[in-house]
Amino acid sequence: MSPITLSPASALTETYGQVRAWTERLCASLEIEDYVVQPAPDVSPAKWHLGHTTWFWETFVLVPHAPGYTLFHDDFSFVFNSYYESVGRRVLRTQRGNLSRPTVAQVYAYRAYVDRAMAQFLEQNSLAPELEALIRLGLNHEQQHQELLATDIKYTLGHNPLFPAIDLPVAEQAPDRPIEPIRLRAGVYPIGFRAGDGPFCFDNELGAHSVYLNGATLSGQLVSNGDYLAFIEAGGYAQFSYWLADGWAWVNTQQITAPLYWHRIDGEWYHYTIQHGLQPIDPALPVCHVSYYEADAYARWRGTRLPTEAEWEVAARQQPELAWGLRWEWTGSAYLPYPGFSTAEGAVGEYNGKFMSGQMVLRGASVATPEGHSRPTYRNFFQPDKRWQYTGIRLILS
Repeated sequence: MSPITLSPASALTETYGQVRAWTERLCASLEIEDYVVQPAPDVSPAKWHLGHTTWFWETFVLVPHAPGYTLFHDDFSFVFNSYYESVGRRVLRTQRGNLSRPTVAQVYAYRAYVDRAMAQFLEQNSLAPELEALIRLGLNHEQQHQELLATDIKYTLGHNPLFPAIDLPVAEQAPDRPIEPIRLRAGVYPIGFRAGDGPFCFDNELGAHSVYLNGATLSGQLVSNGDYLAFIEAGGYAQFSYWLADGWAWVNTQQITAPLYWHRIDGEWYHYTIQHGLQPIDPALPVCHVSYYEADAYARWRGTRLPTEAEWEVAARQQPELAWGLRWEWTGSAYLPYPGFSTAEGAVGEYNGKFMSGQMVLRGASVATPEGHSRPTYRNFFQPDKRWQYTGIRLILS
């Protein structure tokens, strides 16, 4: 799918249809039983993603802007609202797996109903700039959920003791594309989204400002499975000196000994892959599904550190390939607002700002990121223990 563009109206309708179709393509190989499972609080059932991304269009576009629109079902806002306090009550995130109803068939009927209404709305209306921006946000919101959907499906099946494989269109085993190390001279650099950077950004990218960077060199390649395996075999998970205090507590409390989906079987390392089930570890592929704690500990073991998000962004402007990466790359930066950040009024203002606490920034993209959904200024963020996304490691060399 090409980057999202919004005019003329026929092109917008086509783009909307492409984005919506890709969400359903990700679910094409699921069995009915797969749609409802929620094996962890962070992992939402596939059925919920299908409903929530539809609820967004109904709630923020059709209800307020399409005269005469009739809700598909009065209870679906309660069921499919995610975290928007200003929209009303909602099912708790941890309870989404208990939703045996509405059925999968009803959710697909909901999608079809809203898609028909949206197609009619887009074809018959000349969009004001504010509404066009909302449509753009909705498309990017659905693309975000497409990546979450792919990783939630993998988590669900990867914790099934049968390790089932399905036809999920994610190129997990794509090899790294090494480039020359990226040297940053000491100096002042602008970061943040600026005019000319593209047609869209999220609010947390706004507030372009200048930062001073000391000279540094970023590695031109991601840390590989083989590199990380050396850390494991050197006793990295048993040496407290490599770990932040919170990370050391996490390792011991959760009994972590390897990246997510890695399994030691008869003296050999295997990992779960979505297309092929349980497979031997390929030492040449970039390591994946590691937490910030693990990434930071590995860097300390190597005698170096993770890049800051400012260093990463400046490097990505020099080498744009970084922004189209195979792994979301942990940075050493806490997720905080840029200077001058302010939240928009209403529910849309809840999108990013209220999460600016206790999380770390990741940069780049992953094999599950939809085409056209990445850029050098994109700020992804998760708590430091999370690793079910396609997360990896790039180091500062000097």
